[in-house]
Amino acid sequence: MTGLNIRDDSCQLDFVALGALVHRLDPGVIPFRKARSFDIHVSGGEYNVAVNLSDCFGLQTGVATAMVNNGIGELVQARVRETGVTPFYKHFEYDGVRGPNIATVYSDRGYGVRPPLVFYNRANEAGAMLKPGDFDWDQVFSGGVRWFHSGGIFSALSETTADLIIEGMEAAHACGAINSFDLNYRARMWQSSGGIEQAQKTMARIVSKADVLFGNEEDLQKGLGIEAAEVDLERSNLDPDAFFTMIERALEKFPNIKMVATTLREVQSTARHQWGSVLWLDGQQYVSPNCQLDVLDRIGGGDGFASGLIYGLIAGREPQQALNLGWAHGALLTTFPGDTSMATLAEVEALAEGGSARVQR
Repeated sequence: MTGLNIRDDSCQLDFVALGALVHRLDPGVIPFRKARSFDIHVSGGEYNVAVNLSDCFGLQTGVATAMVNNGIGELVQARVRETGVTPFYKHFEYDGVRGPNIATVYSDRGYGVRPPLVFYNRANEAGAMLKPGDFDWDQVFSGGVRWFHSGGIFSALSETTADLIIEGMEAAHACGAINSFDLNYRARMWQSSGGIEQAQKTMARIVSKADVLFGNEEDLQKGLGIEAAEVDLERSNLDPDAFFTMIERALEKFPNIKMVATTLREVQSTARHQWGSVLWLDGQQYVSPNCQLDVLDRIGGGDGFASGLIYGLIAGREPQQALNLGWAHGALLTTFPGDTSMATLAEVEALAEGGSARVQR
């Protein structure tokens, strides 16, 4: 169907993610300075995609990640088991005081004109200690794998995590898997790791090994140093033309890339967004429908988009259908609390095909 050449033989795993697991503390719409309680969500940009593909789309997925042997680690492991994702852990012993730790992400949801707020405690994080050689990729991929995925947040944790991504991608390519990378440029994450120059240098090394990129205009510009398209002050954020122009510039720099995709979002208030998505695949451009979202929790929407699109491609859907599945799943994910999907495949397909929010009887 496409130049991606996704394996269609028998594989033990459809998808493997490499990244750091975190626990997100969520006080809902209450700012943290006034919070008295919070929900705990187990998350991680790469892991979220693996969960969605397993829990919503029924694929066989795995995650290679750091695990800390303490109570928080036990909580995280229990959540991973619930989702049906196969874990490949590098274990770290907790010293009882300072770590190593599973990182904490603090995120309130905001409301109306008050935006969501995200901040971190990633001190002495076990995920940042991961390095080449920590995983036996021959063993991980021994039963066959179709797709390998990692992202820019994990690459920002340390020099060794970036090297580990490259090691994983090389092993994945050797067994015939597709490599994807979500740029996920986060300025705060790179401030302590060399800033934007180091980010671009690091991501360029990784992207040279990838087949598929996920990332918006800011990710391409700041994460890869791609020159932005000329700004039209009248242009809507849902207009795909500027993004496609940037893709052409990115391909000049990285001719190995076969596919680029992103969501398009226009934020009217914290709870009301206009939502679309675009896909460039093998020289062809595809644009999803647009819709208005009434957002409960926006964290994880981009991972929801990526997982729906990847599912569509692995399942052999036509590119436009695959894009619409990604768009629909990302939209649905923003209607649930937490970072991962609570949708069913039937719900995703119904929205992708033009369904509405009328009551189901």
